[in-house]
Amino acid sequence: MGKYFGTDGFRGEANVDLTFDHAVKIGRFLGWYYGKRLNKKAKIVIGKDTRRSSYMYEYALVAGLTASGADAYIMHVTTTPSVSYIARVDDFDCGIMISASHNPYYDNGIKIVNNNGEKMDEETILEIEDYLDGKIEIPVAVKNDIGMTVDYAAGRNRYIGYLISMSKYSFNGKRIGLDCANGAAWFIAKSVFDALGAKTYVINNEPDGFNINTNCGSTHIEGLQKFVIDHGLDCGFAFDGDADRCLCVDEKGELVTGDHIMYIYGLYMKNRGKLLNNTIVTTVMSNFGLYKALDKVGISYEKTKVGDKYVYENMVQNGHRIGGEQSGHIIFTKYATTGDGILTALKMMEVMMASKKPLSELAAPVKFYPQVLKNIRVKSKPEAQNDPKVQEAVQKVAEALGDNGRILVRESGTEPVIRVMVEADTNELCEKYVDEVIDVIRAQGHVSE
Repeated sequence: MGKYFGTDGFRGEANVDLTFDHAVKIGRFLGWYYGKRLNKKAKIVIGKDTRRSSYMYEYALVAGLTASGADAYIMHVTTTPSVSYIARVDDFDCGIMISASHNPYYDNGIKIVNNNGEKMDEETILEIEDYLDGKIEIPVAVKNDIGMTVDYAAGRNRYIGYLISMSKYSFNGKRIGLDCANGAAWFIAKSVFDALGAKTYVINNEPDGFNINTNCGSTHIEGLQKFVIDHGLDCGFAFDGDADRCLCVDEKGELVTGDHIMYIYGLYMKNRGKLLNNTIVTTVMSNFGLYKALDKVGISYEKTKVGDKYVYENMVQNGHRIGGEQSGHIIFTKYATTGDGILTALKMMEVMMASKKPLSELAAPVKFYPQVLKNIRVKSKPEAQNDPKVQEAVQKVAEALGDNGRILVRESGTEPVIRVMVEADTNELCEKYVDEVIDVIRAQGHVSE
């Protein structure tokens, strides 16, 4: 990760951490990098979520792009995966999404994808950061070289058509709930499910610029759980602010996480001979219960660092077809280069329709282990993580858990925090073992009070 960009773009509080000037400069750099630097005119597509500040960043990026000679194509309010898709299929040099995903409305972010719809490579990101820090000078466009702005709502409509084409089944007769988080999926998701014949019930689809993710969407699943029960629905799907994640609710109102989704669709692929390498890619934060369930059906798995970026890299390098995070960020490399919440919902419907089974039955084999995760602020993350006494305490817990749980100690990517997580047979055991390790971190003098 760089100075400004993390694993999922440049993110922070609007006009505090991520400013209007940052956006102009990012546009300036990308317009030059893909245009004048190569003696051509760059063509770059932009999407945004429903935050009030997204409009400010959209215009700032457009100003920067056109000032450097690029043509800026605006998709308006749309999802992150739609920008990724359109950048790939409509021959753009790169794509930009303005969103802070599941963060509150006052945060925002700038995500950049390449012409394959993949997250931008580290080398290019570091060059952008050098320009932000004044280490690089680039020329402005003049006369006929100044870029233009193009309304590209047609790209969003094309993406909707692509999603509709992904379904092998009509959803006629199915009663489906959608929680759009007052975000980017607010009308796209309903359009897709309506077109496929579902009786669609939608909540949190009235964005006002300030209510994105507020007590709704995939980070507040309890609203959809109640909605599914109250209306007797077959299932429900909840998205985050930019709709690259999806969590599900079964007909009984129970949560179906990203781990359940990977199990359900992975087994579906295996049974059809479509699970290449017989492997699912997870992060280290997937629940121990997922691995137990995969072991029982003979599916292998790999574990990456936290972040869909690392999941995707593993999948591409090894030719795997499905992977993701417990949070609902699921990647199907046959169909997309990033997580896509609406596509994930369609894939869950596909399994339900093909198997003629309710979602609760499909998810039942994954028995979640109790999990306790605690954060402790430290003076130095590497020193705390590598302290021999701390490592000894972690090893002691791992040996005590054996095959009936696990411990994970990792550094936060964005805060001066060590995260200690334990999964075990009971919450009491989880608490006990987490506290044992934290006590050692504290006793060794690493805590920042």
